[in-house]
Amino acid sequence: MRQTKTGILLANLGTPDAPTSDAVKRYLRQFLSDSRVVDMPRLLWWPILRGVILPLRAPRVAKLYQSIWMEGGSPLMVYSRQQQQALAQRLPQTPVALGMSYGSPSLESAVEQLLAQDVDHIVVLPLYPQYSCSTAAAVWDALARILATRRSIPGISFIRDYADDEDYIRALANSARAAFAAHGEPDLLLLSYHGIPQRYADEGDDYPQRCRDTTRELVSALGIPHDKVMMTFQSRFGREPWLAPYTDETLKMLAKKGVKHIQVMCPGFSADCLETLEEIAVENREIFLAAGGQKYEYIPALNATPDHIDMMVKLTSSVR
Repeated sequence: MRQTKTGILLANLGTPDAPTSDAVKRYLRQFLSDSRVVDMPRLLWWPILRGVILPLRAPRVAKLYQSIWMEGGSPLMVYSRQQQQALAQRLPQTPVALGMSYGSPSLESAVEQLLAQDVDHIVVLPLYPQYSCSTAAAVWDALARILATRRSIPGISFIRDYADDEDYIRALANSARAAFAAHGEPDLLLLSYHGIPQRYADEGDDYPQRCRDTTRELVSALGIPHDKVMMTFQSRFGREPWLAPYTDETLKMLAKKGVKHIQVMCPGFSADCLETLEEIAVENREIFLAAGGQKYEYIPALNATPDHIDMMVKLTSSVR
């Protein structure tokens, strides 16, 4: 019987190589040129992207990155590398590579790294707990392009998502309990997921349902009343309607209604990044406190915690 050598590809969105306008511009150009992310006709979109969005947005985003940059690079890169290394330590006989849909290390470089180690079956784990056409499907597209010119391709096991995976939910619940123990149980736990245009959901993307699945299972695992939890969506971009309710507007509303203590968790992010460490932990905290709230904590992403790595070990092993 033919022996198969399996490797694991961890995939995430990506990050600029440096907190500079030029590096951010290169990253955003690649990211926002993907039709899975922005599906406007190219002839309409490219002049807007290159002539308006990149020149105006890159310097501002670079300053935000500067505020959270770590010694080893952007937080997303630092935590993603830690995840890769921790998983590799747990699975010493299995090559583990890290690839980003945009920026470096690229998905192509990760695939090449695995194939160079004679891997003939790749388990692909996009680190997006809830499927979306704008995230997991973009990884699928990239893999197809990478392998399109090869005479021989490896077997592929593609993990579409893990929104209600038992070990993922357990890791989230343990993280929330640790925050409650450290800061006191909040008046309300806000679960903030990255948004997508409402139109994508109307056209068949089941991302909102997968977010609801995670929320339902997490509330059940924590055993807290449903009225103590809210689900919102953050990081909207452009003018068309995105999934609602919006996180920033909800926080302002809650503070004005007299809610004093809030803790915010972002279950859609497998690693802390600009959207969690700056938008949620800093910007939205200021919004809540300015509107009358008194106490606000951000519960970190799972990053490379043991619970998270345990989940990755079991999840990738279950599909080999």
